[in-house]
Amino acid sequence: MPELPEVEVVRRGVQSHAVGARIDAVEVLHDRPVRRDPGGASGFVAAMTGRRITDARRRGKYLWLPLDNGDALMTHLGMSGQLLVQQPGVADERHLRVRFLLRDDVGAHRELRFVDQRMFGGVWCSPGGAELPAEIEHIARDLLDEEFDLDAFVARVRRRSSAIKRLLLDQTLVSGVGNIYADEALWRAQIHGERPGEKLTARQVRELAGHAREVMEAALAQGGTSFDALYVNVNGESGYFDRSLHAYGRQDEACERCGTAIKRVAFMNRSSYFCPTCQPAPRRRRTTSD
Repeated sequence: MPELPEVEVVRRGVQSHAVGARIDAVEVLHDRPVRRDPGGASGFVAAMTGRRITDARRRGKYLWLPLDNGDALMTHLGMSGQLLVQQPGVADERHLRVRFLLRDDVGAHRELRFVDQRMFGGVWCSPGGAELPAEIEHIARDLLDEEFDLDAFVARVRRRSSAIKRLLLDQTLVSGVGNIYADEALWRAQIHGERPGEKLTARQVRELAGHAREVMEAALAQGGTSFDALYVNVNGESGYFDRSLHAYGRQDEACERCGTAIKRVAFMNRSSYFCPTCQPAPRRRRTTSD
């Protein structure tokens, strides 16, 4: 699933290629990606047609395009969603779901295409959502946000008994961190993902947040992480950060810090990767019986 760096790469691409353009027409090729729209497919087309895109914004993994009437075009990429900018006439992608015909101030046309193989993502209109759509008000700011409150994050983590990796993935605490970057940040901080938040010191939480920020900034600089053709930026190019990963996806490979084989364990229907030497598991509490 695309995480914060991947969505930010897409946001920057849309910012460059679509902001300022007028939506001349919308074509919904499959209803499922617009299932969240309050007006359905026809309502979505009516709400988008004729509007001008004024900005491209992101909160965590959500991307929205404010429109000139105060509404917003919401986008969530889900597991396999892509936003692509193409010239009219370019052959349709196999899993093209929604097409927006854009026209700039000099009359040139281009297309913004929502492509989604698995269709867990979607696009919809958020009425009055230009500043911050109501649907994502509960989503916390992310580590790259200038207004992210690190002190509040540290305090909230240290009040929780949940495992620290689960807390990193809690989008109400900090947004944008997904499975890949959580594993990478924990490896850099030398913290096991099952350590309870309440057992970490304030310094450890701060350092972990710093590592998470650094790993996402590094991924952003390389265009994100791509393991297959499902994630690409608006120009159809894959990210290259997978070549720089230290833990995720490296089962049985030598830890670059100590040489121990990286271990993989099941985690929330996914996988966690860690070094059992550098990231020792928390001690289990002893149980006593009368």
